[in-house]
Amino acid sequence: MPNIRLRAVFMRGGTSKAVMFRTEDLPADRGSWDAIFLEAMGSPDPNGRQLDGMGGGISSLSKVCVIGPPSRPDADVDYTFAQISVREPAVDYSGNCGNMSSAVGPFAVEEGVVARPPDGEAVVRIHNTNTSKIIVARFPVVDGALAASGDLEIDGVAGKAAPIRLEFLDPGGARTGKLLPTGRPCDELEVPGLGVVAASCVDAANPCVFVAASTLGKTGTELPDALERDAEFLQKMEAIRCAASVRMGIARSADAAGRVPSVPKVAMVCGPQKASTLSGRNLSAGDADIGIRMISIGQPHRAVPITGAICLAVAARVPGSIPHRVGREAAGPIRIAHPSGVTLVDAKVAAAGAAGAIRAEYGAVYRSARRLFEGNVLCRTP
Repeated sequence: MPNIRLRAVFMRGGTSKAVMFRTEDLPADRGSWDAIFLEAMGSPDPNGRQLDGMGGGISSLSKVCVIGPPSRPDADVDYTFAQISVREPAVDYSGNCGNMSSAVGPFAVEEGVVARPPDGEAVVRIHNTNTSKIIVARFPVVDGALAASGDLEIDGVAGKAAPIRLEFLDPGGARTGKLLPTGRPCDELEVPGLGVVAASCVDAANPCVFVAASTLGKTGTELPDALERDAEFLQKMEAIRCAASVRMGIARSADAAGRVPSVPKVAMVCGPQKASTLSGRNLSAGDADIGIRMISIGQPHRAVPITGAICLAVAARVPGSIPHRVGREAAGPIRIAHPSGVTLVDAKVAAAGAAGAIRAEYGAVYRSARRLFEGNVLCRTP
């Protein structure tokens, strides 16, 4: 069977990388997309390396973004995110990737999906079709492209780059329609093999479930490799995730939740304390306001997904939630410690009319992105 060629761009967005497609280059029948994306990324791969594709063997390097004209009047572009499983023949459209969201605005400008802006700050309103939410991207443009240099450093990425500000507007209820899907800031989940576990189920940018690290006998400062070797810990986290999925109304049963591994995301959180990073840098208790270790598609994440960071920052502003209980209260942006360093996220919540109801007004974060390669992806899929 001959190869087909699909125009594509390979980009870094934050601490992730993805193959970027234009909607017009893909089949109109979206049912055909999965086979193309799996083939392009080299999945499924029982060896977990995706050597026969563009993937990098871990969830943060196994992603696809599709960008095209907007389907709603308050947006400049539509953006659909696909998380590609490494070992399984699965493509998940149930959530967004905040890191790759930072690459969407520059891609749209450089590919001509939006009108070329003058030099200065470009503003692109992005409609994420996975969550039906608007993300406003602001970034410097020179000669019709993202500025090639800048002063922003983000933990987990070497060097400096131009800053991209992402504003997730009204991020609550991205999947469930409610910021607090259960109606409470903290729930007691019945988890097989664990009993009753206190957890906060929050849906902002992406639905997440947060548990205290101490509940699992952890400090919350463990590095990903150590957690990856702890099969019992990973099994417990998956059981918590599945129980929360059912309680949040995302899945009808734990078995059904197990078939959608990316939503909700599950994480353990801890208070500010000394910790080491993957680069060998030592963080002090004064460097962050809260710590997190997040699991993504069954694997300990090397950083913190941006949508997860947005959700955590919002949760930390909600009185009674586990992040609010364990974290240090911050009047300004919240400093989140993760395995690669510290991420700064701002968030605002406010009363929402009904007694006791809370609304997330926004979550904002700075990322960077870079166009790495452009050309064609070769696929054997017809």
